[in-house]
Amino acid sequence: MDKIIPRWEWRTFGESFGEADERFRACTPEKIRESSEIYILSAVSNDNTKIRDTLMDIKTLQQVNEDGLEQWMPVMKGSFPLPTGEITKVFAAFRVAPPPFTRESYTLEQFLGELVQKSRHLRAVDVKKVRTGYTINGCIAELAQVTAGGKTIRTAAVEAEDPGRVIATVRDLQLIRFPNINYLRGLKSLVHMTV
Repeated sequence: MDKIIPRWEWRTFGESFGEADERFRACTPEKIRESSEIYILSAVSNDNTKIRDTLMDIKTLQQVNEDGLEQWMPVMKGSFPLPTGEITKVFAAFRVAPPPFTRESYTLEQFLGELVQKSRHLRAVDVKKVRTGYTINGCIAELAQVTAGGKTIRTAAVEAEDPGRVIATVRDLQLIRFPNINYLRGLKSLVHMTV
């Protein structure tokens, strides 16, 4: 089994990134990907919980360093139908007690309809992304268009295992003047979810 190594991430959201847009345009994109995902936003947690390709995917925030970079660790990738033992772990990431289970496992539709929608702390949000990926200074970088709740915004990100390389690349791209806003905070702001 491959060892899971957390990555340091920096991300921001906005309509325009000024000089950073020009710097990205000067780089060669490696791939453009479109995806549809369901993010489960929790009013009491900022762990990254999403469903992509019927897989429950969870990353937890490990630490924030002196440059404001966030270190995220993947902790779960589970296929639906999910057994209740795995769903208990998902609700732990939400920081919400699960409702009483009436099944031994739940399909995606049952999970959303019977468990998520019944919680006043949770909100399932359909998210569409068009991501353009780059490798810059040995970091994974992207520019993306994100649509959620009928609203569209752009996001720029840089991530790698080495935090020094990430912050240097953020500075090289002239993104440092923008705030570091992770996906959960960005989506909550976009759909006006109170945190």
